[in-house]
Amino acid sequence: MTQFPAITSPRNEKIKAAVKLRRRKHRGRQGRTLIDGARELIRAVSTGVNVEEIYFCSSLCNTTESHRLLAQLDEFAMDIYEVTESVFEKLAYGERAEGFVGVAIPPESELDDLILPEDALVAVVEGIEKPGNLGAIIRSADGAGISAVILADQKTDVFNPNAIRASLGTVFTMPVCAATSKKVYNWLKVQGFQMIAAAVDAPDSYTDVDLKKPTALVLGTESTGLSPIWKEAQAVSIPMQGVADSLNVSTSAAVLFYEARRQRSPATKPTQLVKT
Repeated sequence: MTQFPAITSPRNEKIKAAVKLRRRKHRGRQGRTLIDGARELIRAVSTGVNVEEIYFCSSLCNTTESHRLLAQLDEFAMDIYEVTESVFEKLAYGERAEGFVGVAIPPESELDDLILPEDALVAVVEGIEKPGNLGAIIRSADGAGISAVILADQKTDVFNPNAIRASLGTVFTMPVCAATSKKVYNWLKVQGFQMIAAAVDAPDSYTDVDLKKPTALVLGTESTGLSPIWKEAQAVSIPMQGVADSLNVSTSAAVLFYEARRQRSPATKPTQLVKT
């Protein structure tokens, strides 16, 4: 492997600029974000995201993905630096350190950029504030084969480092865009989507609606729910059997996504007993 430039001081100007990207205002000013983790970086690079810098600490590269990325570094054209553990500790977030942090320019997309199949199934999340919830929703959307995730009246940026990490980097492989709730609602109507809105007190269960046609699954925050603009959407609930009246929004999203996937999957033939 090539000998990359080394950074040994946490006071290095590049390190200080990268650390600032933990805060939203600096991400906005610099037009860049942080990507924590080897798997997340691999997914970003593989989808053509403009990764400008990679910082790695070889003594912390102890996962399969880390070893894979180490082996690929010689092929990359971005600036790459090897850092000490003390420098990496300043750069990294949380305990899931895998020896890699990247600095990237987040991709941008608009509603009209979406290319969707005829029977598209999209997720609309309105006003989500916690980046961990947003990342988990995107990860579930990827797993369930959702066509796109649309952020309505977004309260956190989709490329928040915590959202990227919670999504396991699927934020780079899923079509994701953002717009105002009004614009999203009008766009869905023009595109001919049926809108299914999750609501705690809805009389209809989520299993009682036909999700095989072009559908937008709409979810709001746990504290305030959805804004009035979605009042014409068909409301459905997830029946609760205990004391709590609702699930976490990311869990609710996963339940709805996989019910739609179940309905859209080819029917499984029942097992037949062979008489002897």
